Amino acid sequence: MSLAKVTSVVQTPNFKKAVKKLNSNQKLDLDVAITRLMGQPTLGQLKKGDLAFLRVHKFNMNGQLTLLGYSFDDGRLVLELMELGFHENFYRDLKRRT
Repeated sequence: MSLAKVTSVVQTPNFKKAVKKLNSNQKLDLDVAITRLMGQPTLGQLKKGDLAFLRVHKFNMNGQLTLLGYSFDDGRLVLELMELGFHENFYRDLKRRT
């Protein structure tokens, strides 16, 4: 578990696009999840295989389970927000984009 806190957060274009579609109450839930990740960047589950670079944090957004895909570079203390979506097709779509 990393004791360092994130000093920088970057968003991929796909992530920004997904956030634009959210309602304000959904954005509040997302902000809470991102704040938690900034304090504890190893919180998400590290994936294996083709997605070994990815961590996925599961949280409730407006009562629905939501997946937040991100990577964390401990050397630079940068949290890269890569994908946001619901479980259906989340991993398939992410593999297509990488």
